[in-house]
Amino acid sequence: MLGDDEDVFDSVTWESPAAPVYNDHLPSAGLGYRQSTDSNETGPHDPKWEGYLITAVTDPQKELAETKDAYVSYLVSAKTNLPMFSTPNPSARRRFQDFSFLREHLVKDFPACVVPPLPGKHRLEYITGDRFSPEFMERRRLDLHRFLLRLSRHPTLQRSTLIRAFFESSEWHLAHPPGLEPAPGIVDNITDTLLNAFSRVRKPDERFLDMRENVDKFEDGLNVSERLWIRARNRTSDGNPESAEDLTADYHDLAVAVQGLGFLESGITDPLNHFSNTLLEFSALLRHTTQTSTDPFLIQLHSLLSYSHANRAVLKLRDQKQLDFEELSDYLSGVSSERDRLAAIISGHAGSSGLGLGAYLKDRVDAIRGADDDRSRVEKMKKLDVKIKEASISFRCARYNLLISSPQLQEAVTTAHETSDAFSDETLREQHVFQRAKETEMKEMLGNLADGQIEFYKAAMEEWERIIPVIQRIHVDI
Repeated sequence: MLGDDEDVFDSVTWESPAAPVYNDHLPSAGLGYRQSTDSNETGPHDPKWEGYLITAVTDPQKELAETKDAYVSYLVSAKTNLPMFSTPNPSARRRFQDFSFLREHLVKDFPACVVPPLPGKHRLEYITGDRFSPEFMERRRLDLHRFLLRLSRHPTLQRSTLIRAFFESSEWHLAHPPGLEPAPGIVDNITDTLLNAFSRVRKPDERFLDMRENVDKFEDGLNVSERLWIRARNRTSDGNPESAEDLTADYHDLAVAVQGLGFLESGITDPLNHFSNTLLEFSALLRHTTQTSTDPFLIQLHSLLSYSHANRAVLKLRDQKQLDFEELSDYLSGVSSERDRLAAIISGHAGSSGLGLGAYLKDRVDAIRGADDDRSRVEKMKKLDVKIKEASISFRCARYNLLISSPQLQEAVTTAHETSDAFSDETLREQHVFQRAKETEMKEMLGNLADGQIEFYKAAMEEWERIIPVIQRIHVDI
């Protein structure tokens, strides 16, 4: 257990202001997030930075207004010292489909990297037409800003040629037109789900078991936190006066009731009116804190949960690589065993009964069919030799169809083993990168929430302290 005075985020370097500032001039003092090649990180799985990339998404604008093809574009800008960029301050205007294309191809090009998710597009606003409202465009802008921020904090993804083209290319829409590649079909998704449900790694790596357990606990904690904060938020300001759980509405109603008392008590009408105004101010302050502190916290909390789901997908893909190797190894073992069994029978060194009940029954069935002669066994051995040495094996994996064409089946098994080991090494490095990014986001998220609560209670104290002298001036005869 951690001590009460121990800060679990001490290792995180984050020097930006508590709330993100989006303007035309990116901050030049401090990189905010450690992306320097001068860091003291020397571990085998520590990120290796070649420079820094600071990104921002600003200025949402409605394009092709008053047409059925209207959409919203955003100004994406960056400040960087990475040598792959042609300018230290690249910028371009991009729409949501461009962000979607970028993420889709980053996932394909970097399968071992945790590529952050994008906000969902299929929302009610797209049906009702409110997707061009200022509130929706601002929420979408913040979501896209967070997406690019996570990419910029990744030492591998920030150096991708796709990232450079995304910020610099003036012909992005021509080189990467949206909607050309179809999404996986429903049948493929169902098939993959069923195969994954019945396939398990037989020799799990303890390191990745611990990682998966930590991911489960982390996501459980986020789910519980989100549920509790949503409940607290609804009790404070749910916007529904009929729910009888809206605290801001209760303070408003109390203010009206106190103001009504002022008309009855002519001697203290003015103090009661002041008290009523204080209640109204406090009610407005509660609503303002909900909108500026609690709601952004819940949005970022849910986004972090989606980010963790992307990390879980990488761990699942690593298990799939190991499963591919194990299933291919089993195939090789089965073919080799059958070949050795036939060779033993032909040479007379072993009887079929010595190789198991299944083999014995198979020989008896062959005998009944009249295929129990040595010539048949020799032909089978030749066929098995072809499978082992010069076969093209169609190997069905749980996630996709993998066609392995190799001069030798043994070489295919070796290649699968090397691929599995290499992917495991990359996953270990990726988990280190994700852990740092996660800790940074949690520190930022909780810091912003704490700042918002501090501002709320300071403002509330000022409001109530102003009403105390007014109340004390009420003269009471004893």
